[in-house]
Amino acid sequence: MLWDAQFSQTPCAPLSQSFEGLSVQESYAIQGLVGRWRELRHGLDGKRPARLVGHKIGLTSEAIQSWLKVSEPDFGLLLSDMVVNDSMVASTSTLLQPRAEAEVAFVLKEDLSGPGVTAAQVVHATEYVMAAIEIIDSRIADWKITYEDTIADNASSGLFVLGGRPRKIEDVDLRLCGMAMRKNGRMVSTGAGAACLGHPVNAVVWLANKLGEFGQGLKAGQVVLSGALGPVCDVAAGDFVEAEISGLGRVTVRFGE
Repeated sequence: MLWDAQFSQTPCAPLSQSFEGLSVQESYAIQGLVGRWRELRHGLDGKRPARLVGHKIGLTSEAIQSWLKVSEPDFGLLLSDMVVNDSMVASTSTLLQPRAEAEVAFVLKEDLSGPGVTAAQVVHATEYVMAAIEIIDSRIADWKITYEDTIADNASSGLFVLGGRPRKIEDVDLRLCGMAMRKNGRMVSTGAGAACLGHPVNAVVWLANKLGEFGQGLKAGQVVLSGALGPVCDVAAGDFVEAEISGLGRVTVRFGE
């Protein structure tokens, strides 16, 4: 269903309705199968295989967790066919219901494997941090999702943009860093690092330990997107989005057909 929705550009009904009793474990299994298909066969362009370049963390705010009636985030895969270069055009041809949010990107220099990963270990394993825009998306019609739906749908992922300037994590106060995001020159979102599980590092700690439950881990060179620092905004072809995070700089993306 999700695969058909992606390539037909027609959102589907929630999987949780079509498969009554869908569990969290089953949802992560679906996510993994779709990701593996994209790695082995072809990515979003329908031609070249994609490769795993990292992970994203979703549902990191109290508000979104309350809405979905859950007490923890979720995670998804970042694949090479999702990367958009800073200041470049993001094609909406592979997107269905896109929204943009500003995040902190961690680039790792060491592997991290749970259980038992700590904040200090995350800081030590981080090569640098950057400002990022994640373009989230849903293959589920009208974003009518449950926790299980968004997990199966790769944590409602779409594309992502890394920008600003790489900074050593020790040189930035990620908890207090302010975020401002504009669409077509108009302020649409403000926030701070503390909106992401109290501190973006906490999100990476959660991810590393959660992956450990599946016998997986984070690898050196991979990117981790922390989760949103503030509210999302809807985007469409023709929009220009810029986000600035204090200490990390500015990242921009223009949306085209």
